[in-house]
Amino acid sequence: MSGLPSLRAVMLMVTAVLAVTAAAGVVTVMLDDDLVGTSQEPVRRPSRQPSAAPRLDQLVPTAQPVQDFGAGGPGVTATPPRVLAIARSAVPKETRLKLGALKHVQKAIVVDAGAVTVSGTGLNLLAVDPVDFRSWTPQPVADQPAVWSALARGELVADAGSMRRLGMMLGAMYQVDGGPKLRVAASATLGLAGVDGLVSADVGRSLGFAPGVAVLLHGKPGKISAAGVRKLLGKGSQVVTLDAHARTPKSNQPDRQSPQTVNVGRPGSYLELYKASATRCPGLSWTVLAAIGQVESGHGRNNGPSSAGALGPMQFMPATWKHYGVDGDGDGKADIWSPYDAVPSAANYLCANGAGKGGEKLRKAIWFYNHSWDYVNKVMGIAEAYARTYA
Repeated sequence: MSGLPSLRAVMLMVTAVLAVTAAAGVVTVMLDDDLVGTSQEPVRRPSRQPSAAPRLDQLVPTAQPVQDFGAGGPGVTATPPRVLAIARSAVPKETRLKLGALKHVQKAIVVDAGAVTVSGTGLNLLAVDPVDFRSWTPQPVADQPAVWSALARGELVADAGSMRRLGMMLGAMYQVDGGPKLRVAASATLGLAGVDGLVSADVGRSLGFAPGVAVLLHGKPGKISAAGVRKLLGKGSQVVTLDAHARTPKSNQPDRQSPQTVNVGRPGSYLELYKASATRCPGLSWTVLAAIGQVESGHGRNNGPSSAGALGPMQFMPATWKHYGVDGDGDGKADIWSPYDAVPSAANYLCANGAGKGGEKLRKAIWFYNHSWDYVNKVMGIAEAYARTYA
């Protein structure tokens, strides 16, 4: 891709105002299998339980001591943008200072922006410095070191809504028309209406992005004057108040289901633990939990942390655990390292994404657990094998 993108292409990221979530709360950062340590090998549906795995009724869960796993990062405090604007040209330093001085504006940043085309599909991207931009994302995203290391490696971090809308796959390489290949290394709800993803500033320069045209402002929600921003940026600038897009459209939400509160106690085997935990989600087979436990940690034999920071027998990211982790054995704490908490927490997360409804909704719920259809197929194949073994 040579030269700067057209103004029309750059402005598309705002004028389109896609129905992309701007969530600032429950976010699951979705990493590809290379990052979380699960396999991408071709799926083979086993005719019996894999010989490498011991029988579940003979495998005793072991609760490791509670460990302080922190927030998955160096303590970055998120200050999400309230306004996103695109100027016709690079915003000069004087204008940047005036933007920062606007009433109710507490913080301002200017980054590069542009559009690329992949197989005829346009993607609107921001090019950012991972260190400077980290606090401009929702807290659960800021807490994920894998997102920011992916940017530092020159890879693409895609918005979760755009991933679903465009049918993109984590870990896949995408050829930019007239440019390099970009690997989708991570996906997260970025909270930026009309923005399909992030790349590093270096990658943006190599793609010929327009320098310094995207403005983000943080301040009191709903109080920053869009008219004031537009006046400073001049004629032709585009301004979007992100607070107006803060709710996820129903069409982009997973099919939710309310998990039940079930205390699983401390069963004497993994088989009993999976069966007890599945009762948190009516309609969910225990074999699915067992298959995920096998793929993620070999039923607690490899609890991590993974290279991405996933922890425990069900390999939760700490930020996800904060929202879905439960006290499964009733000891007064939710311990990410304890199978008695981690397995029912996995049932809790799957159920919240519609797993108990079966069929394609179950497959989609497993996909939310790890955004790879190969992973889904592998889990379903192992689950079928467990169903036959323990029939």
